[in-house]
Amino acid sequence: MRIQYDPEADILLFVLRDLPPVDAVEEPGGVIISYGEDGEAVSVEFLNASARHLIRPGEISVTFQAELVPGGAYATAGA
Repeated sequence: MRIQYDPEADILLFVLRDLPPVDAVEEPGGVIISYGEDGEAVSVEFLNASARHLIRPGEISVTFQAELVPGGAYATAGA
């Protein structure tokens, strides 16, 4: 997973998988979820991120913790 912030557009982007999106749904509140060919999410965009206090430019801090869960998949939690 990659996290990107575009300060000019004020968009916070979580790239979940490196696949091209084939469809996108804009949810209320300025959240856009893009889906791959398999119907699974590939990215989540948050519009107006700094205005919504999701990010403060110059102060980006992300912590991820991953642990193996039954079935061999990884679960991640961010704080």
